[in-house]
Amino acid sequence: MKRKKFTDSQIALILRQVDEGTSVDEVCRKVGISPQTYYRWRKKYGGLMPSEMKRLKQLEEENKNLKNLVADLSLDKAMLQDVIKRKL
Repeated sequence: MKRKKFTDSQIALILRQVDEGTSVDEVCRKVGISPQTYYRWRKKYGGLMPSEMKRLKQLEEENKNLKNLVADLSLDKAMLQDVIKRKL
């Protein structure tokens, strides 16, 4: 099944429609998403404006990159310590 990509502003609009009184099932049917997707978005992006949503995604990406960097450096450190132990 093809996966749809929604922009931050589209997600904010969908969340806002339900806040204004439209039922969750009706909005989900119009947009073509499952109610589970709606509730996942609401949990993650509830109350955020599109610009804040974009910043959140940037911070998540930066955090992912930093975690990868720490993992690589930890591995390098462990390898170097192993080499030092073998030489002694």
